[in-house]
Amino acid sequence: MEVINTLGRRKTSVARVYLSKGSGKVTVNNRDYKVAFPISVLQSKIEQPFALTNTVGQYDVKVNVVGGGINGQAEAIRLGISRALVVIAEENKPLLKAEGLMTRDPRMVERKKPGQPKARKKFQFSKR
Repeated sequence: MEVINTLGRRKTSVARVYLSKGSGKVTVNNRDYKVAFPISVLQSKIEQPFALTNTVGQYDVKVNVVGGGINGQAEAIRLGISRALVVIAEENKPLLKAEGLMTRDPRMVERKKPGQPKARKKFQFSKR
């Protein structure tokens, strides 16, 4: 089996995921994912696709992720891993889709408008 290359995005984070047969080692930006994501909730987000498809410890994952915060990066990695598992075995798709892992979350930060301090907030209005 060759290396499978997929892309995952969330907010402004972009994760390039390289999945190959191995022992379950996950590397994010040349560091172990437990070092890159010290919070257990984020670690479980990254492990979630493997747990759902019963493939824990079967694949090595190498990830390059840029942009955004740690939560957006973890969710971008999760989408990339999910897409790679579907490339390997098409029968994984219904399992992952049922949990909402195959959908790219379209929510982005709303842009700031001119004449306002933030996206929706207005400057204080004085009638007189």
